[in-house]
Amino acid sequence: MKRGRMTFQTGFRLGVGNDRSQSAVMVLAKGGVEGDAHNRHRGADQWLFVVSGTGVAKINGREVDLRAGTMVLIERGDTHEIRNTGRTLLKTVSVYVPPAYADEETELPPGKR
Repeated sequence: MKRGRMTFQTGFRLGVGNDRSQSAVMVLAKGGVEGDAHNRHRGADQWLFVVSGTGVAKINGREVDLRAGTMVLIERGDTHEIRNTGRTLLKTVSVYVPPAYADEETELPPGKR
């Protein structure tokens, strides 16, 4: 068993993980954006859950509204951008299967853990 405490401060932070999956918290300030038309995880699916706030996920060019309680599956290879369109922080929790990052700034290549 592994256990961790999630803190919702602006930015991206990795959480608990193992060889098969990995969690992360992402908090975007008002008007903040993460990713772009070229952003993709080549080796991992991303389950994104919105804890609070509002925003838009642009996945493969298609926009999906985000609000508290929304869960979105961003499949490996999907291009994606997450944007805070609300007046408060956009707080999210993601689970990557398999792990997508070696650390907060280094994405793992496909098939590597």
